[in-house]
Amino acid sequence: MKIRTKEDYIKSLKEQKTLIYYNGKKVEDRTTHPAFIPHINSAAKTYELALMPEHEDLMTATSSITGHKINRFTHIHSSVEDLIKKVQMLRLIAHETASCFQRCVGFDAVNALYMTTFEMDEKHGTKYFQRLLKYLERLQDENFMLVGGMTDPKGDRSKRPSQQADPDLYTRIVEKREDGVLITGAKAHQTGSVNSHEIMIMPTQAMAEGDEAYAIVAAIPLDAPGITMIFGRQTNEERKFECGIDAGNCEFGMVGGEALVVFEDVFVPWERVFMCGEAEFCGPLVERFATLHRQNYGGCKGGVSDVVIGASALAAQYQGTLGASHIKDKLVEMLHLAETVYAGSVACSALGSKTRSGAYYPDPLLANCTKHNITRVIYEISRLAHDIGGGILATLPFDSDLRSPEIGKYVEKYMKGVEGVSTETRMKILRLLENMTGGTALIESMHGAGSPQSQRVMYQRLGKLGEKMKIAKKIAKIEN
Repeated sequence: MKIRTKEDYIKSLKEQKTLIYYNGKKVEDRTTHPAFIPHINSAAKTYELALMPEHEDLMTATSSITGHKINRFTHIHSSVEDLIKKVQMLRLIAHETASCFQRCVGFDAVNALYMTTFEMDEKHGTKYFQRLLKYLERLQDENFMLVGGMTDPKGDRSKRPSQQADPDLYTRIVEKREDGVLITGAKAHQTGSVNSHEIMIMPTQAMAEGDEAYAIVAAIPLDAPGITMIFGRQTNEERKFECGIDAGNCEFGMVGGEALVVFEDVFVPWERVFMCGEAEFCGPLVERFATLHRQNYGGCKGGVSDVVIGASALAAQYQGTLGASHIKDKLVEMLHLAETVYAGSVACSALGSKTRSGAYYPDPLLANCTKHNITRVIYEISRLAHDIGGGILATLPFDSDLRSPEIGKYVEKYMKGVEGVSTETRMKILRLLENMTGGTALIESMHGAGSPQSQRVMYQRLGKLGEKMKIAKKIAKIEN
């Protein structure tokens, strides 16, 4: 399986027999299911753009492992320039899809693992890093889609994994064998899982003594026996079945097609296991993954915001308010906010540093600041879009009403805006705005890559409050 084109990607998904349920029913072919097609199209853009000469610099890289030209989504960051190009790449793809293109989680997982397995081997004399290098060679050569699997259901969050009444609420090792391990548990709301080929499961948090069974990292094909995926319901997801104006972004959908991935005694051979019981390394791995993933958000969400801003301006133009001073002021504020979050992603990348493994790592404090800003800024951009678009965003008639022989004339007449712009055109841009600024998309901005509280915890750890107090004492001439 070597994937270069959109057609290669879809063919590979069709050939892999995964067990997926949508709305209580088993999905026979994920490549033709209307709920999945937009997410497949969005991920496919990561393959299509990499073949375009004008995007080659951002979409491809030279492998530090093999020296071959590879898709950047399979690359290990080898310089600060790589970190910055990653952010630029994400904004580029967001302009093409206005949605989540889903390969970031697996991308960030292998980069976090590269650093952490190197240090595990240093301390324990294990062979995880060499295993990972072999896995990366195949990932880079075949260019398959890897979803990262970090978030566990967690059950009672006041208790540690080993203290849960049901031990499966955190993914765990249930048996070690001579040839591998058995895994049981689940990973919740995993972005892109239904249209990926493999999942890299990781611990969801730092682990303590007694939690060793939950310190597991492994790469698992998603058609492995014992894996079941249950697709998550999204806001207005029935509109994807219509694929008309009401879908808003019919070709690429919204967010990333998340699913609950269930593991029931799934066998994983040792060559695919990259942590097995080394609980003290769970914390560093989780922190590195979170930093790498939070680095992304000013790129992808900045790019998505660019589309929201453009759609807001068009909505204003189509209703004759674009020239109003208050509309111009709101659009300027939206532009400011989008560039602010993008600047955060670029800044944490520019201040990245080389780890002992040789891989480069963004500045963790600034990466957390970037994601924390996203949890506020995207809501504010959406609020401004709603203000500009008007109440019609919430009450626009159906696409079928516009097409109706009986009532279409009324929709055509009363939903009209300025002269020279058709009612259909105005409805298209309003539906795009509705799709991009409501429901699932906003919640993902809040909780994707960790909730706001997780970033605030990192501020406490990384903010160097004590040093700031010393600086203030020095300026104030305080001796003790």
